[in-house]
Amino acid sequence: MIAKAVAEDIASLNTLINSAYRGEFSKKGWTTEAHLLEGGRTTEAELLDIILDASNTILKYSDNGKIIGCVLLKVKANELYLGMLTVSPDLQNSGIGKKLLHQAEVFAAAIRLPKIIMTVITVREELIAWYKRNGYVDTGAREPFPVSDVFNPITQEPLEFMVLEKVIA
Repeated sequence: MIAKAVAEDIASLNTLINSAYRGEFSKKGWTTEAHLLEGGRTTEAELLDIILDASNTILKYSDNGKIIGCVLLKVKANELYLGMLTVSPDLQNSGIGKKLLHQAEVFAAAIRLPKIIMTVITVREELIAWYKRNGYVDTGAREPFPVSDVFNPITQEPLEFMVLEKVIA
């Protein structure tokens, strides 16, 4: 079931997102960043700020009362930003990510935003290919990769973000 996340979901969301992006458990899935970055992906404080901001929506995918997937949707001037698409590593390749992506498109269409944009680390070729198979295209734009407590590179590869977009019909 996909529904809008609320403040009471923050602890579960934090655990899910961090376990899917970083650390040993994330290596069970194919979308891990553990080989590129260390530290957490998000914090409960950041998630609370996100949920309290009216321009943001986090959709959660729950099964038997447990959150096993989520996606952040941020309304910008003329587009919807999609971020933190997350599926529990042991459930990846089960179609949950695709369902969340589809729901993001339904959300964008419902509020009459003509496109969805996102950023993906350029060296994450498998993930970029997955988004492309789902209708997203490389805009050619690149954004610098930030370094902070959340974005702490452990690779010598230069990191930057690729901007992908999908036009919503």
